[in-house]
Amino acid sequence: MARVLRHRSCVPQTATFWLKCKFHRSVSVCNGLLHALNKRGIVKDSFPDDAAHDRLPRLLQSCAQTVYCGFDPTADSLHVGNLLALIGLLHFRSAGHHVIAVLGGATAQIGDPSGKTSERERLSADAVEENTRGIRESIHRIFTNHELHFWYKDWNVVGFLAESGRHFRMGTMLSRHSVQSRLRSSEGMSLTEFTYQAFQAYDFYHLNQIYGCKIQLGGTDQLGNLMSGHDFINVSGEEVYGLTLPLVTSTTGDKLGKTAGNAVWLNRDRTSPFELYQFFLRQPDASVEYLKLFTFLPLAEVESLMAQQRADPGKCLAHKRLAAEVTKLVHGKEGLESAKCTDTLYHSSVRALEEMSDLELQELFREAPLAHRHRRVPQRQCHPGGSQISDGFGGGRVAQPQTDQPGAGADPQAPHPGQRTHAGPSGQKKLLYYQMARSL
Repeated sequence: MARVLRHRSCVPQTATFWLKCKFHRSVSVCNGLLHALNKRGIVKDSFPDDAAHDRLPRLLQSCAQTVYCGFDPTADSLHVGNLLALIGLLHFRSAGHHVIAVLGGATAQIGDPSGKTSERERLSADAVEENTRGIRESIHRIFTNHELHFWYKDWNVVGFLAESGRHFRMGTMLSRHSVQSRLRSSEGMSLTEFTYQAFQAYDFYHLNQIYGCKIQLGGTDQLGNLMSGHDFINVSGEEVYGLTLPLVTSTTGDKLGKTAGNAVWLNRDRTSPFELYQFFLRQPDASVEYLKLFTFLPLAEVESLMAQQRADPGKCLAHKRLAAEVTKLVHGKEGLESAKCTDTLYHSSVRALEEMSDLELQELFREAPLAHRHRRVPQRQCHPGGSQISDGFGGGRVAQPQTDQPGAGADPQAPHPGQRTHAGPSGQKKLLYYQMARSL
């Protein structure tokens, strides 16, 4: 089962924070699209090898094309490692092309062996369905969700092999790097995983037949799967192309994927806007190159920011802009404003705490040492006599309304140690315990 989230060159309301109008196809934009993507480092390779030099640019100039990228719903959210693929689709859309995001339920149950040393745990159909709903949430903020298609729903394995299996050559499939590396390992490869490239190739074929899709995007670890799709469709005489995107890695060189244990998710309930903002803010200086990959800032502005960063690293201008642009893209303006609760941590701003919603407070405290260690989330609780933030264990102090006159020399506006003021409806000042924020 594969679900299509299809978006033609119109701009959804959820993307208005960076797109201001409907895009119309521009020949000048199409002429420079591949060049711009290469300069940004978004496109790493093309398949066939000579496609990007001649045939593919001509195709993009001839008329609006359909471009797709697939995502396997093996978790209930996409992560930062997937974000570059979505941004690649957005660049094509901004040039007036049609883009499709495919959520591959069938391929998720099979498991992609690319870049893995062992077989993935099997996912049930119910788990895939649940994950699909979560990923739609990730994508919905950027793309409008349209038609859903289930082209494997009524197929069985015999029908699939009889119809399509005859067009796949065993020698070619065995030569793929993802297959070779697994066959050389002690883990080996199951027949289930071996057939993954055939199912992904059929996805490309189906989109080509239904939507005229001729271009597939994928990470560099997907090159073998892209080749399989190209070879399968080429049997019918149709020419299609693949473009690979660089894999986003951590400072240690590990892939930023959920199985690497360091994933930063795109769904707010897994990674808050604050945590996403902090992730990019804390990148090493060498990672300011991410401005080219993860933002839509003009390259001239990116170069200027990088020059300012080199001249005065202490100001972290490039990091702040990178964190702000990515957070705004993923969570919108509201999410960016929420993420700026970091001012509370770095400037001890009590006023910022006063202005936070309950959700923002929970997100802020989620990574506090106590909450992080015990997986508890502090919550603000209101009582007849005052307010408190609990520590997640039933503890926490209730701060009583301040009705007594302050002592001589005391500042009547100053909160008690470890507390902050909050004006209640009655005009009396309530005190709210906030010491945990200072411990972050």
